[in-house]
Amino acid sequence: MTIRIEGQVAPGFEPVADAFAQGFADRPGMGAALAIRVDGAYVARLWAGTADTRTGRPWQADTPSVIFSCTKGVMSVLVARLVEQGLVDYDAPLARYWPEFAAAGKAAITVREALSHRAGLLAIDRDFTVDELCDWNTMVEALAAQAPLFKPDSGYAYHPITHGWLSGELVRRVTGMMPGAYLEQLTGPLGADLWIGIPDRVVPAHLTVIPPDPQPTLPPPPEPNWPERALSFGNALPLALATPTGGFNDRRLLAAQLPGAGGVATADGLATFWSAAVARTEGLRTVGPEVIARATREVSGGPGIYPGLPPYYRWGMGFMLDAEARRLLTARSFGHDGAGGQVAFADPEYRVGFAYLTNRMESPPDPRGNGVVAALRDVLVR
Repeated sequence: MTIRIEGQVAPGFEPVADAFAQGFADRPGMGAALAIRVDGAYVARLWAGTADTRTGRPWQADTPSVIFSCTKGVMSVLVARLVEQGLVDYDAPLARYWPEFAAAGKAAITVREALSHRAGLLAIDRDFTVDELCDWNTMVEALAAQAPLFKPDSGYAYHPITHGWLSGELVRRVTGMMPGAYLEQLTGPLGADLWIGIPDRVVPAHLTVIPPDPQPTLPPPPEPNWPERALSFGNALPLALATPTGGFNDRRLLAAQLPGAGGVATADGLATFWSAAVARTEGLRTVGPEVIARATREVSGGPGIYPGLPPYYRWGMGFMLDAEARRLLTARSFGHDGAGGQVAFADPEYRVGFAYLTNRMESPPDPRGNGVVAALRDVLVR
């Protein structure tokens, strides 16, 4: 079956469209969208396939999708803005802004360490329900009371969900606003469809995530299995983050604010957000180059405390950086990918905002988004 690709690309960017189309090969029922802006202008807006396999509803230009851990990159931009405004210091203890966080031996953990996965707080040592995960105060209070699982700054371990409460509570304490409300101060002027806490009006258009088959398992390290608990919180979430009706197919999780993995966006909205971090976009530049340069210096790299979970090798202040395990456009690119195949980033050298979203989750290595990034590199980087 031939997939009909909708949208358009600028002259010279046809290889990007070809790579996008190739991602649909042998993937029935898949939907995806791609948006790329260069110097604030679109050079690609493409979409195709099925948004909801239950109804056959097609993916449209304005179809919103769960962006999973791409949300961490969004949060890292918000924190960078606060640093630029002099409201947050990367090298200050996180407890300066969130006093309760000092409990259980965490008084010296810095904002830098918390953002770069070095705080030892990837999991919380009790079980939670879905309703508890959706309750902001319950989760930040539990995280504040939690002792580090390894000596802070002795190494790093990816914080798949808790990272969002670390950055999100920092934003809330400094601004007095929940992360989703603070984000709206940027997405409103940008006209970007990007949310942490999906509005009721968006729910009917939201697509259904197709979970990976088979569901993934993690290798069994000695008990307690902290990497597994970092994803499941007991039995509140599936390890794949989605089942046909559970995980992030449960609208309760999307309506709540889970800034580690629960963002929702259109490809246009997410690419616009990243574009504004490196180029004037819709009249707005969200963060200046000096702070971006600081925020994208490597803080964590090489094998982590739990090697291969997942295989990321370079981190800045919450930003995923270009690395062997996740090639971005250039060595200066910064952003974040998301479970199942999502890719979103900015590049200051070529002034690119990029977003590839799909509803068909696959485990890495995933050739779909990677193939589009490689095609874009061939077009721009000569």
